[in-house]
Amino acid sequence: MEKYEEVLVSIRQIIRAIDLHSKKLSKIAGLTGPQLILMRSIEQLGEVTIRELSNHTNMSQATATTILDRLERNGYVRRVRSVSDKRKVHAYLTDSGQDLLNKAPQPLQDNFVSQFQQLEEWEQSLLLSSIQRLSNMMQADNIDVAPMLEIGSITKSE
Repeated sequence: MEKYEEVLVSIRQIIRAIDLHSKKLSKIAGLTGPQLILMRSIEQLGEVTIRELSNHTNMSQATATTILDRLERNGYVRRVRSVSDKRKVHAYLTDSGQDLLNKAPQPLQDNFVSQFQQLEEWEQSLLLSSIQRLSNMMQADNIDVAPMLEIGSITKSE
């Protein structure tokens, strides 16, 4: 097998792993990856504004708002206007949102991050450089994405 074919096989394996995990997440919890990321961030940060949530997850505020709209309609999140500053709106998990979060699988990137952080600094840099080069070669380096390994719709389960 040619080296370029081996690279393409590895890329396809990564895509397949992401697809399988996304389907598992949807089947078990009925959530998309970005919905899960947002809910976990709300759980972590506590009383959080949309701007803080957007910054924490590297999603645009518009994307975070769209996802929150869906989560709120499904009864997993509620938004409450701040008493001290009426311009701010805070997001909270509901009891059913917390229950759903407790049974949901961990995001796929959690395991990746853990293993990546155990690598030597030079190996992390080598991987970063290589994957950035791949992204550039596939003309994907200008696509704006959040750092999560999920595919499919950001707002609804498929």
